[in-house]
Amino acid sequence: MAASDYHLPSFSRKEEKILRKALKNLMGFRPHYLSYYITALTHRSINDQTAANNERLEYLGDAFIGAVVGEYLFKKYPLRDEGYLTEMRSKIVSRNSLNDIARKMGLQKLLRFNHSDRLLRRSQIFGNALEAFVGAVYLDVGFKKTQKFLLTRVLDPYINMDELEHTDYNFKNKLYTWAQRHNLELEFVTFSESAEAGRKIFIVGILADNKEIARASGYSKKEASQLAAKAALEKIESQDKRAAEDSGI
Repeated sequence: MAASDYHLPSFSRKEEKILRKALKNLMGFRPHYLSYYITALTHRSINDQTAANNERLEYLGDAFIGAVVGEYLFKKYPLRDEGYLTEMRSKIVSRNSLNDIARKMGLQKLLRFNHSDRLLRRSQIFGNALEAFVGAVYLDVGFKKTQKFLLTRVLDPYINMDELEHTDYNFKNKLYTWAQRHNLELEFVTFSESAEAGRKIFIVGILADNKEIARASGYSKKEASQLAAKAALEKIESQDKRAAEDSGI
């Protein structure tokens, strides 16, 4: 799609200058077609028109990031098997990881979304916006320059490979391991499904031996389940810490 096909909102010269400066600081070079980046930084809660929000660019950026990360890991770990490389790539491109990177980059300050929607602030829209942003960079400057941007401005500053190797972003798996260790039967239950601003919202709760231990909401059952599992693990960790302090350990 050509740059002219993207709809650039009405910006004053001052606003455009500020945005171009912010993008240059973020990428290390000046953008050519500002419209790509405006679209990448526009969430559907602001504009639900396909050509005007970042969902298509998110798809493109996701594919590009996966390919670049795959090549990066292949060259970095020449003696590692396919299973290790696949697991590490999954961790790097996971929603939690990309969301964390986007926040550290300050991308959330540029993203245009419905700030009154509290659920959006707790969702993965910033990681999704990072994927869309990479898609915009690719359309603007091509493969090689985007690859360099991704490696030097995203992966190198914000990914610690040694630390990531021992990080598990799958909170559900960790919670199942905890339940098995304590001989508890774990069940994820969808408590409700509703619509808000044209989007479905799911509330998922977690039962351990039929006793609710946590619940969370999300724009998909998968997202709500992971957030509920994360909340449950944080609750368990807090309880264990208090028990240790009470016992003097």
